[in-house]
Amino acid sequence: MANALILGISIASIFLVAAIGLTIIYGTAGVINMAHGEFIMLGAYATYAMQTYFGLPYFLCIPCAFVIVGAIGFVIEKLLIQYLYHRPLDTLLATWGVSLVLIQGTRLTFGSDPKYIQMPGFLSSNIELGGVSLAAFRIFVILAALALIALVWFVFYKTDFGIKVRAVTQNREMAAAFGINSKQVYSFTFAFGAGLAGVAGALFGVLNIVLPTMGTGYVVQAFLIVVTGGGALMGSAIASIATGEMQSIFAMLLNDSFARFLIFILIVVFLRFRPQGLISAGGSRR
Repeated sequence: MANALILGISIASIFLVAAIGLTIIYGTAGVINMAHGEFIMLGAYATYAMQTYFGLPYFLCIPCAFVIVGAIGFVIEKLLIQYLYHRPLDTLLATWGVSLVLIQGTRLTFGSDPKYIQMPGFLSSNIELGGVSLAAFRIFVILAALALIALVWFVFYKTDFGIKVRAVTQNREMAAAFGINSKQVYSFTFAFGAGLAGVAGALFGVLNIVLPTMGTGYVVQAFLIVVTGGGALMGSAIASIATGEMQSIFAMLLNDSFARFLIFILIVVFLRFRPQGLISAGGSRR
């Protein structure tokens, strides 16, 4: 059981890293971003490109992935998303179209053959934790998830930008009366969430091969985490830990495929009785 709990923390950290950028975008602006998985994919390709063409070490590629994907997200928000706020169905279809464009654009640029990201040698070893042999890179992902939570908390609760974001989320008209440009806030928030997805891609590109379609495998789980958590950062963190631990335990008792099936069933049942999620973001988004 101890083995399953430790592995569950590793799974939970992957879920959280995948969901944290989506949590910010959905929790702040109410945008259902179907292209989130492709932002993760772009982060992986940005890391690959930085290593292959510019020779940057892996740890420098991570902030580069944040900047590159964040800039792409900013452009997409300015060209498309800003015209679709408060139109959830249109936003859903538009971001799905964006995801297809990003996949095809990446395929045309880098080809369809798999790419690989090189990680530092010391992260390729295994570390014993409570009798469980866990890859050092998975421990790095756990630490990265904690660092990202701390970063988001600091940005949203200790900076002027965070105050503006929370003000616009609570009451857009009142925030505008105090001189806050809600369009600018939404643009930078979308870019920030996209950049965090880029960081997720830089991490996941090491765990898996890099392909134009790699984001599809993460976006469903990220949506489940965000919806279960209620669109709030703390809710997503709790949902990630709960689903990660349950999946690990169910996989130990049964098998991985059936464990995922049970998780989906439990999430559906939970949302039936608590549709607002664990912790509601609580913004009126007027």
